[in-house]
Amino acid sequence: MPGGGTLRIETRILEDRQVEILIADTGQGIPEGNLKKIFDPFFTTKESSKSTGLGLFVAYGIIKEHKGTIKVESEPGRGTRFHIKLPTRQG
Repeated sequence: MPGGGTLRIETRILEDRQVEILIADTGQGIPEGNLKKIFDPFFTTKESSKSTGLGLFVAYGIIKEHKGTIKVESEPGRGTRFHIKLPTRQG
């Protein structure tokens, strides 16, 4: 959040034996055209010297490997919300 803002992290246990993690910020948001690409390897909107574009790609892979899901909601000028769900037990 280059211009500052608030970062909120919440967790809760769901009735279906999953844990949900919400990560939300009040930053600048993600333009709609970029939302479909944010989990792609090497996708970045930052200068090449500041980012490799692998952070969300790696996070997505870890979540999928643990049989979880990640969804993103964003509005330019209003911030971004990531909803992560992971099972509390495998099998």
